[in-house]
Amino acid sequence: MRFNSTTKNYRLFYDGHHYVGDKRFDTLYDLVADGFITLYMDTYASDYIATMAAESDYQESPYFKLNRDKRQESINSAQSTKSDEAAKKSLAASESAEGALNTSGDYETPHPDVVRSLQDALKRQQTLEVYTYEKPHVFNVQTFRTPHWCDFCGNYLWGLIAQGVRCRDCGFNGHRKCSEKVPEDCLPNTKYVQRMFGIDLTTLVKAHSRPRPIVIDMCINEIEKRGLEAEGLYRLSGFANEIEAIKTSFDTIGDQTDISSNAYVDVNTICSVLKLFLRLLPIPVITFNTYTSFIEAAKKETTVERLYSLQDCISQLPPAHYQTLKYMMRHLHRVTWYSHKNLMTAKNLATIFWPTLLRSPEVNPLATLQNSKWGHVIVELLIDKQVELFQK
Repeated sequence: MRFNSTTKNYRLFYDGHHYVGDKRFDTLYDLVADGFITLYMDTYASDYIATMAAESDYQESPYFKLNRDKRQESINSAQSTKSDEAAKKSLAASESAEGALNTSGDYETPHPDVVRSLQDALKRQQTLEVYTYEKPHVFNVQTFRTPHWCDFCGNYLWGLIAQGVRCRDCGFNGHRKCSEKVPEDCLPNTKYVQRMFGIDLTTLVKAHSRPRPIVIDMCINEIEKRGLEAEGLYRLSGFANEIEAIKTSFDTIGDQTDISSNAYVDVNTICSVLKLFLRLLPIPVITFNTYTSFIEAAKKETTVERLYSLQDCISQLPPAHYQTLKYMMRHLHRVTWYSHKNLMTAKNLATIFWPTLLRSPEVNPLATLQNSKWGHVIVELLIDKQVELFQK
């Protein structure tokens, strides 16, 4: 390729498309045209390109200005929640000082290190706010068919293909170099987050401005309304075609989905939808980052040490995961109230839910099998002791 009277040599590849690096072209004509644009920008604008991201003010960026009102609304909501719970926090602090887990009277006094660990955990729990929790952008290389400008620096995205990146959750468009400077303040939008199943919890709750996914709330409410006494609850499966129909409905019309007894008589179908939702989460409710901590907590020798360690682990969960786990455990605890009829004890429920709630980050199935015992112990304790573990 000759540019400015200079011959430039490039190694080209072909696998059905012509490509250089990560840019793929249908024809050599497109590849050469894009190359000329890139060479021109590198020759006449390289100095500016090198500094445009560094010199840009994010608070003056198009993206920040466009989402200012939404961000302020989240802050106001968080402040309102704080004021409503101010009295509860002081009460929780006094209760924790007295040993909130020591309710049954038969636990030994924990070691001072365990008490300090719990106090640190309670402090972290007080900052669990779903709406203000920082979420990183998820950038993918994007080809824009019409002119686009960077949402960070405001400059034109040049080239014929792969001109920049786009966040799949909020639609932020930008140069690759600019995307490296963007802080973790993604505000997911339902325009881009268009389904319920298979979406991570943080993205889902921020997109819909809810503490928990609507699927969790609606399914649990329906189950508790008409199915707590059903024998084999969560153990028996529903009809596959009905499960798929409800899943499709949630993905398309969200909270307008009808899961009442008029639409679906078998409560096991609703239970199966809830289990499917949890199973399809890309990041499980008990996150991969906290998996090892939970396993280590289960390996403590005494019950009281396990409980204190578990509470510390729970406080490390992201807000959306914390709120979902708390709601799930309260529900499963209520299921055990009717175990004399539904035959679902905490142990039985733990057998069903631990593989879904506590998935191992290890791809080696042997490692998962080795920790299966502890996974069962964790979920059974979460169900049995949910009042103490989620006292906040």
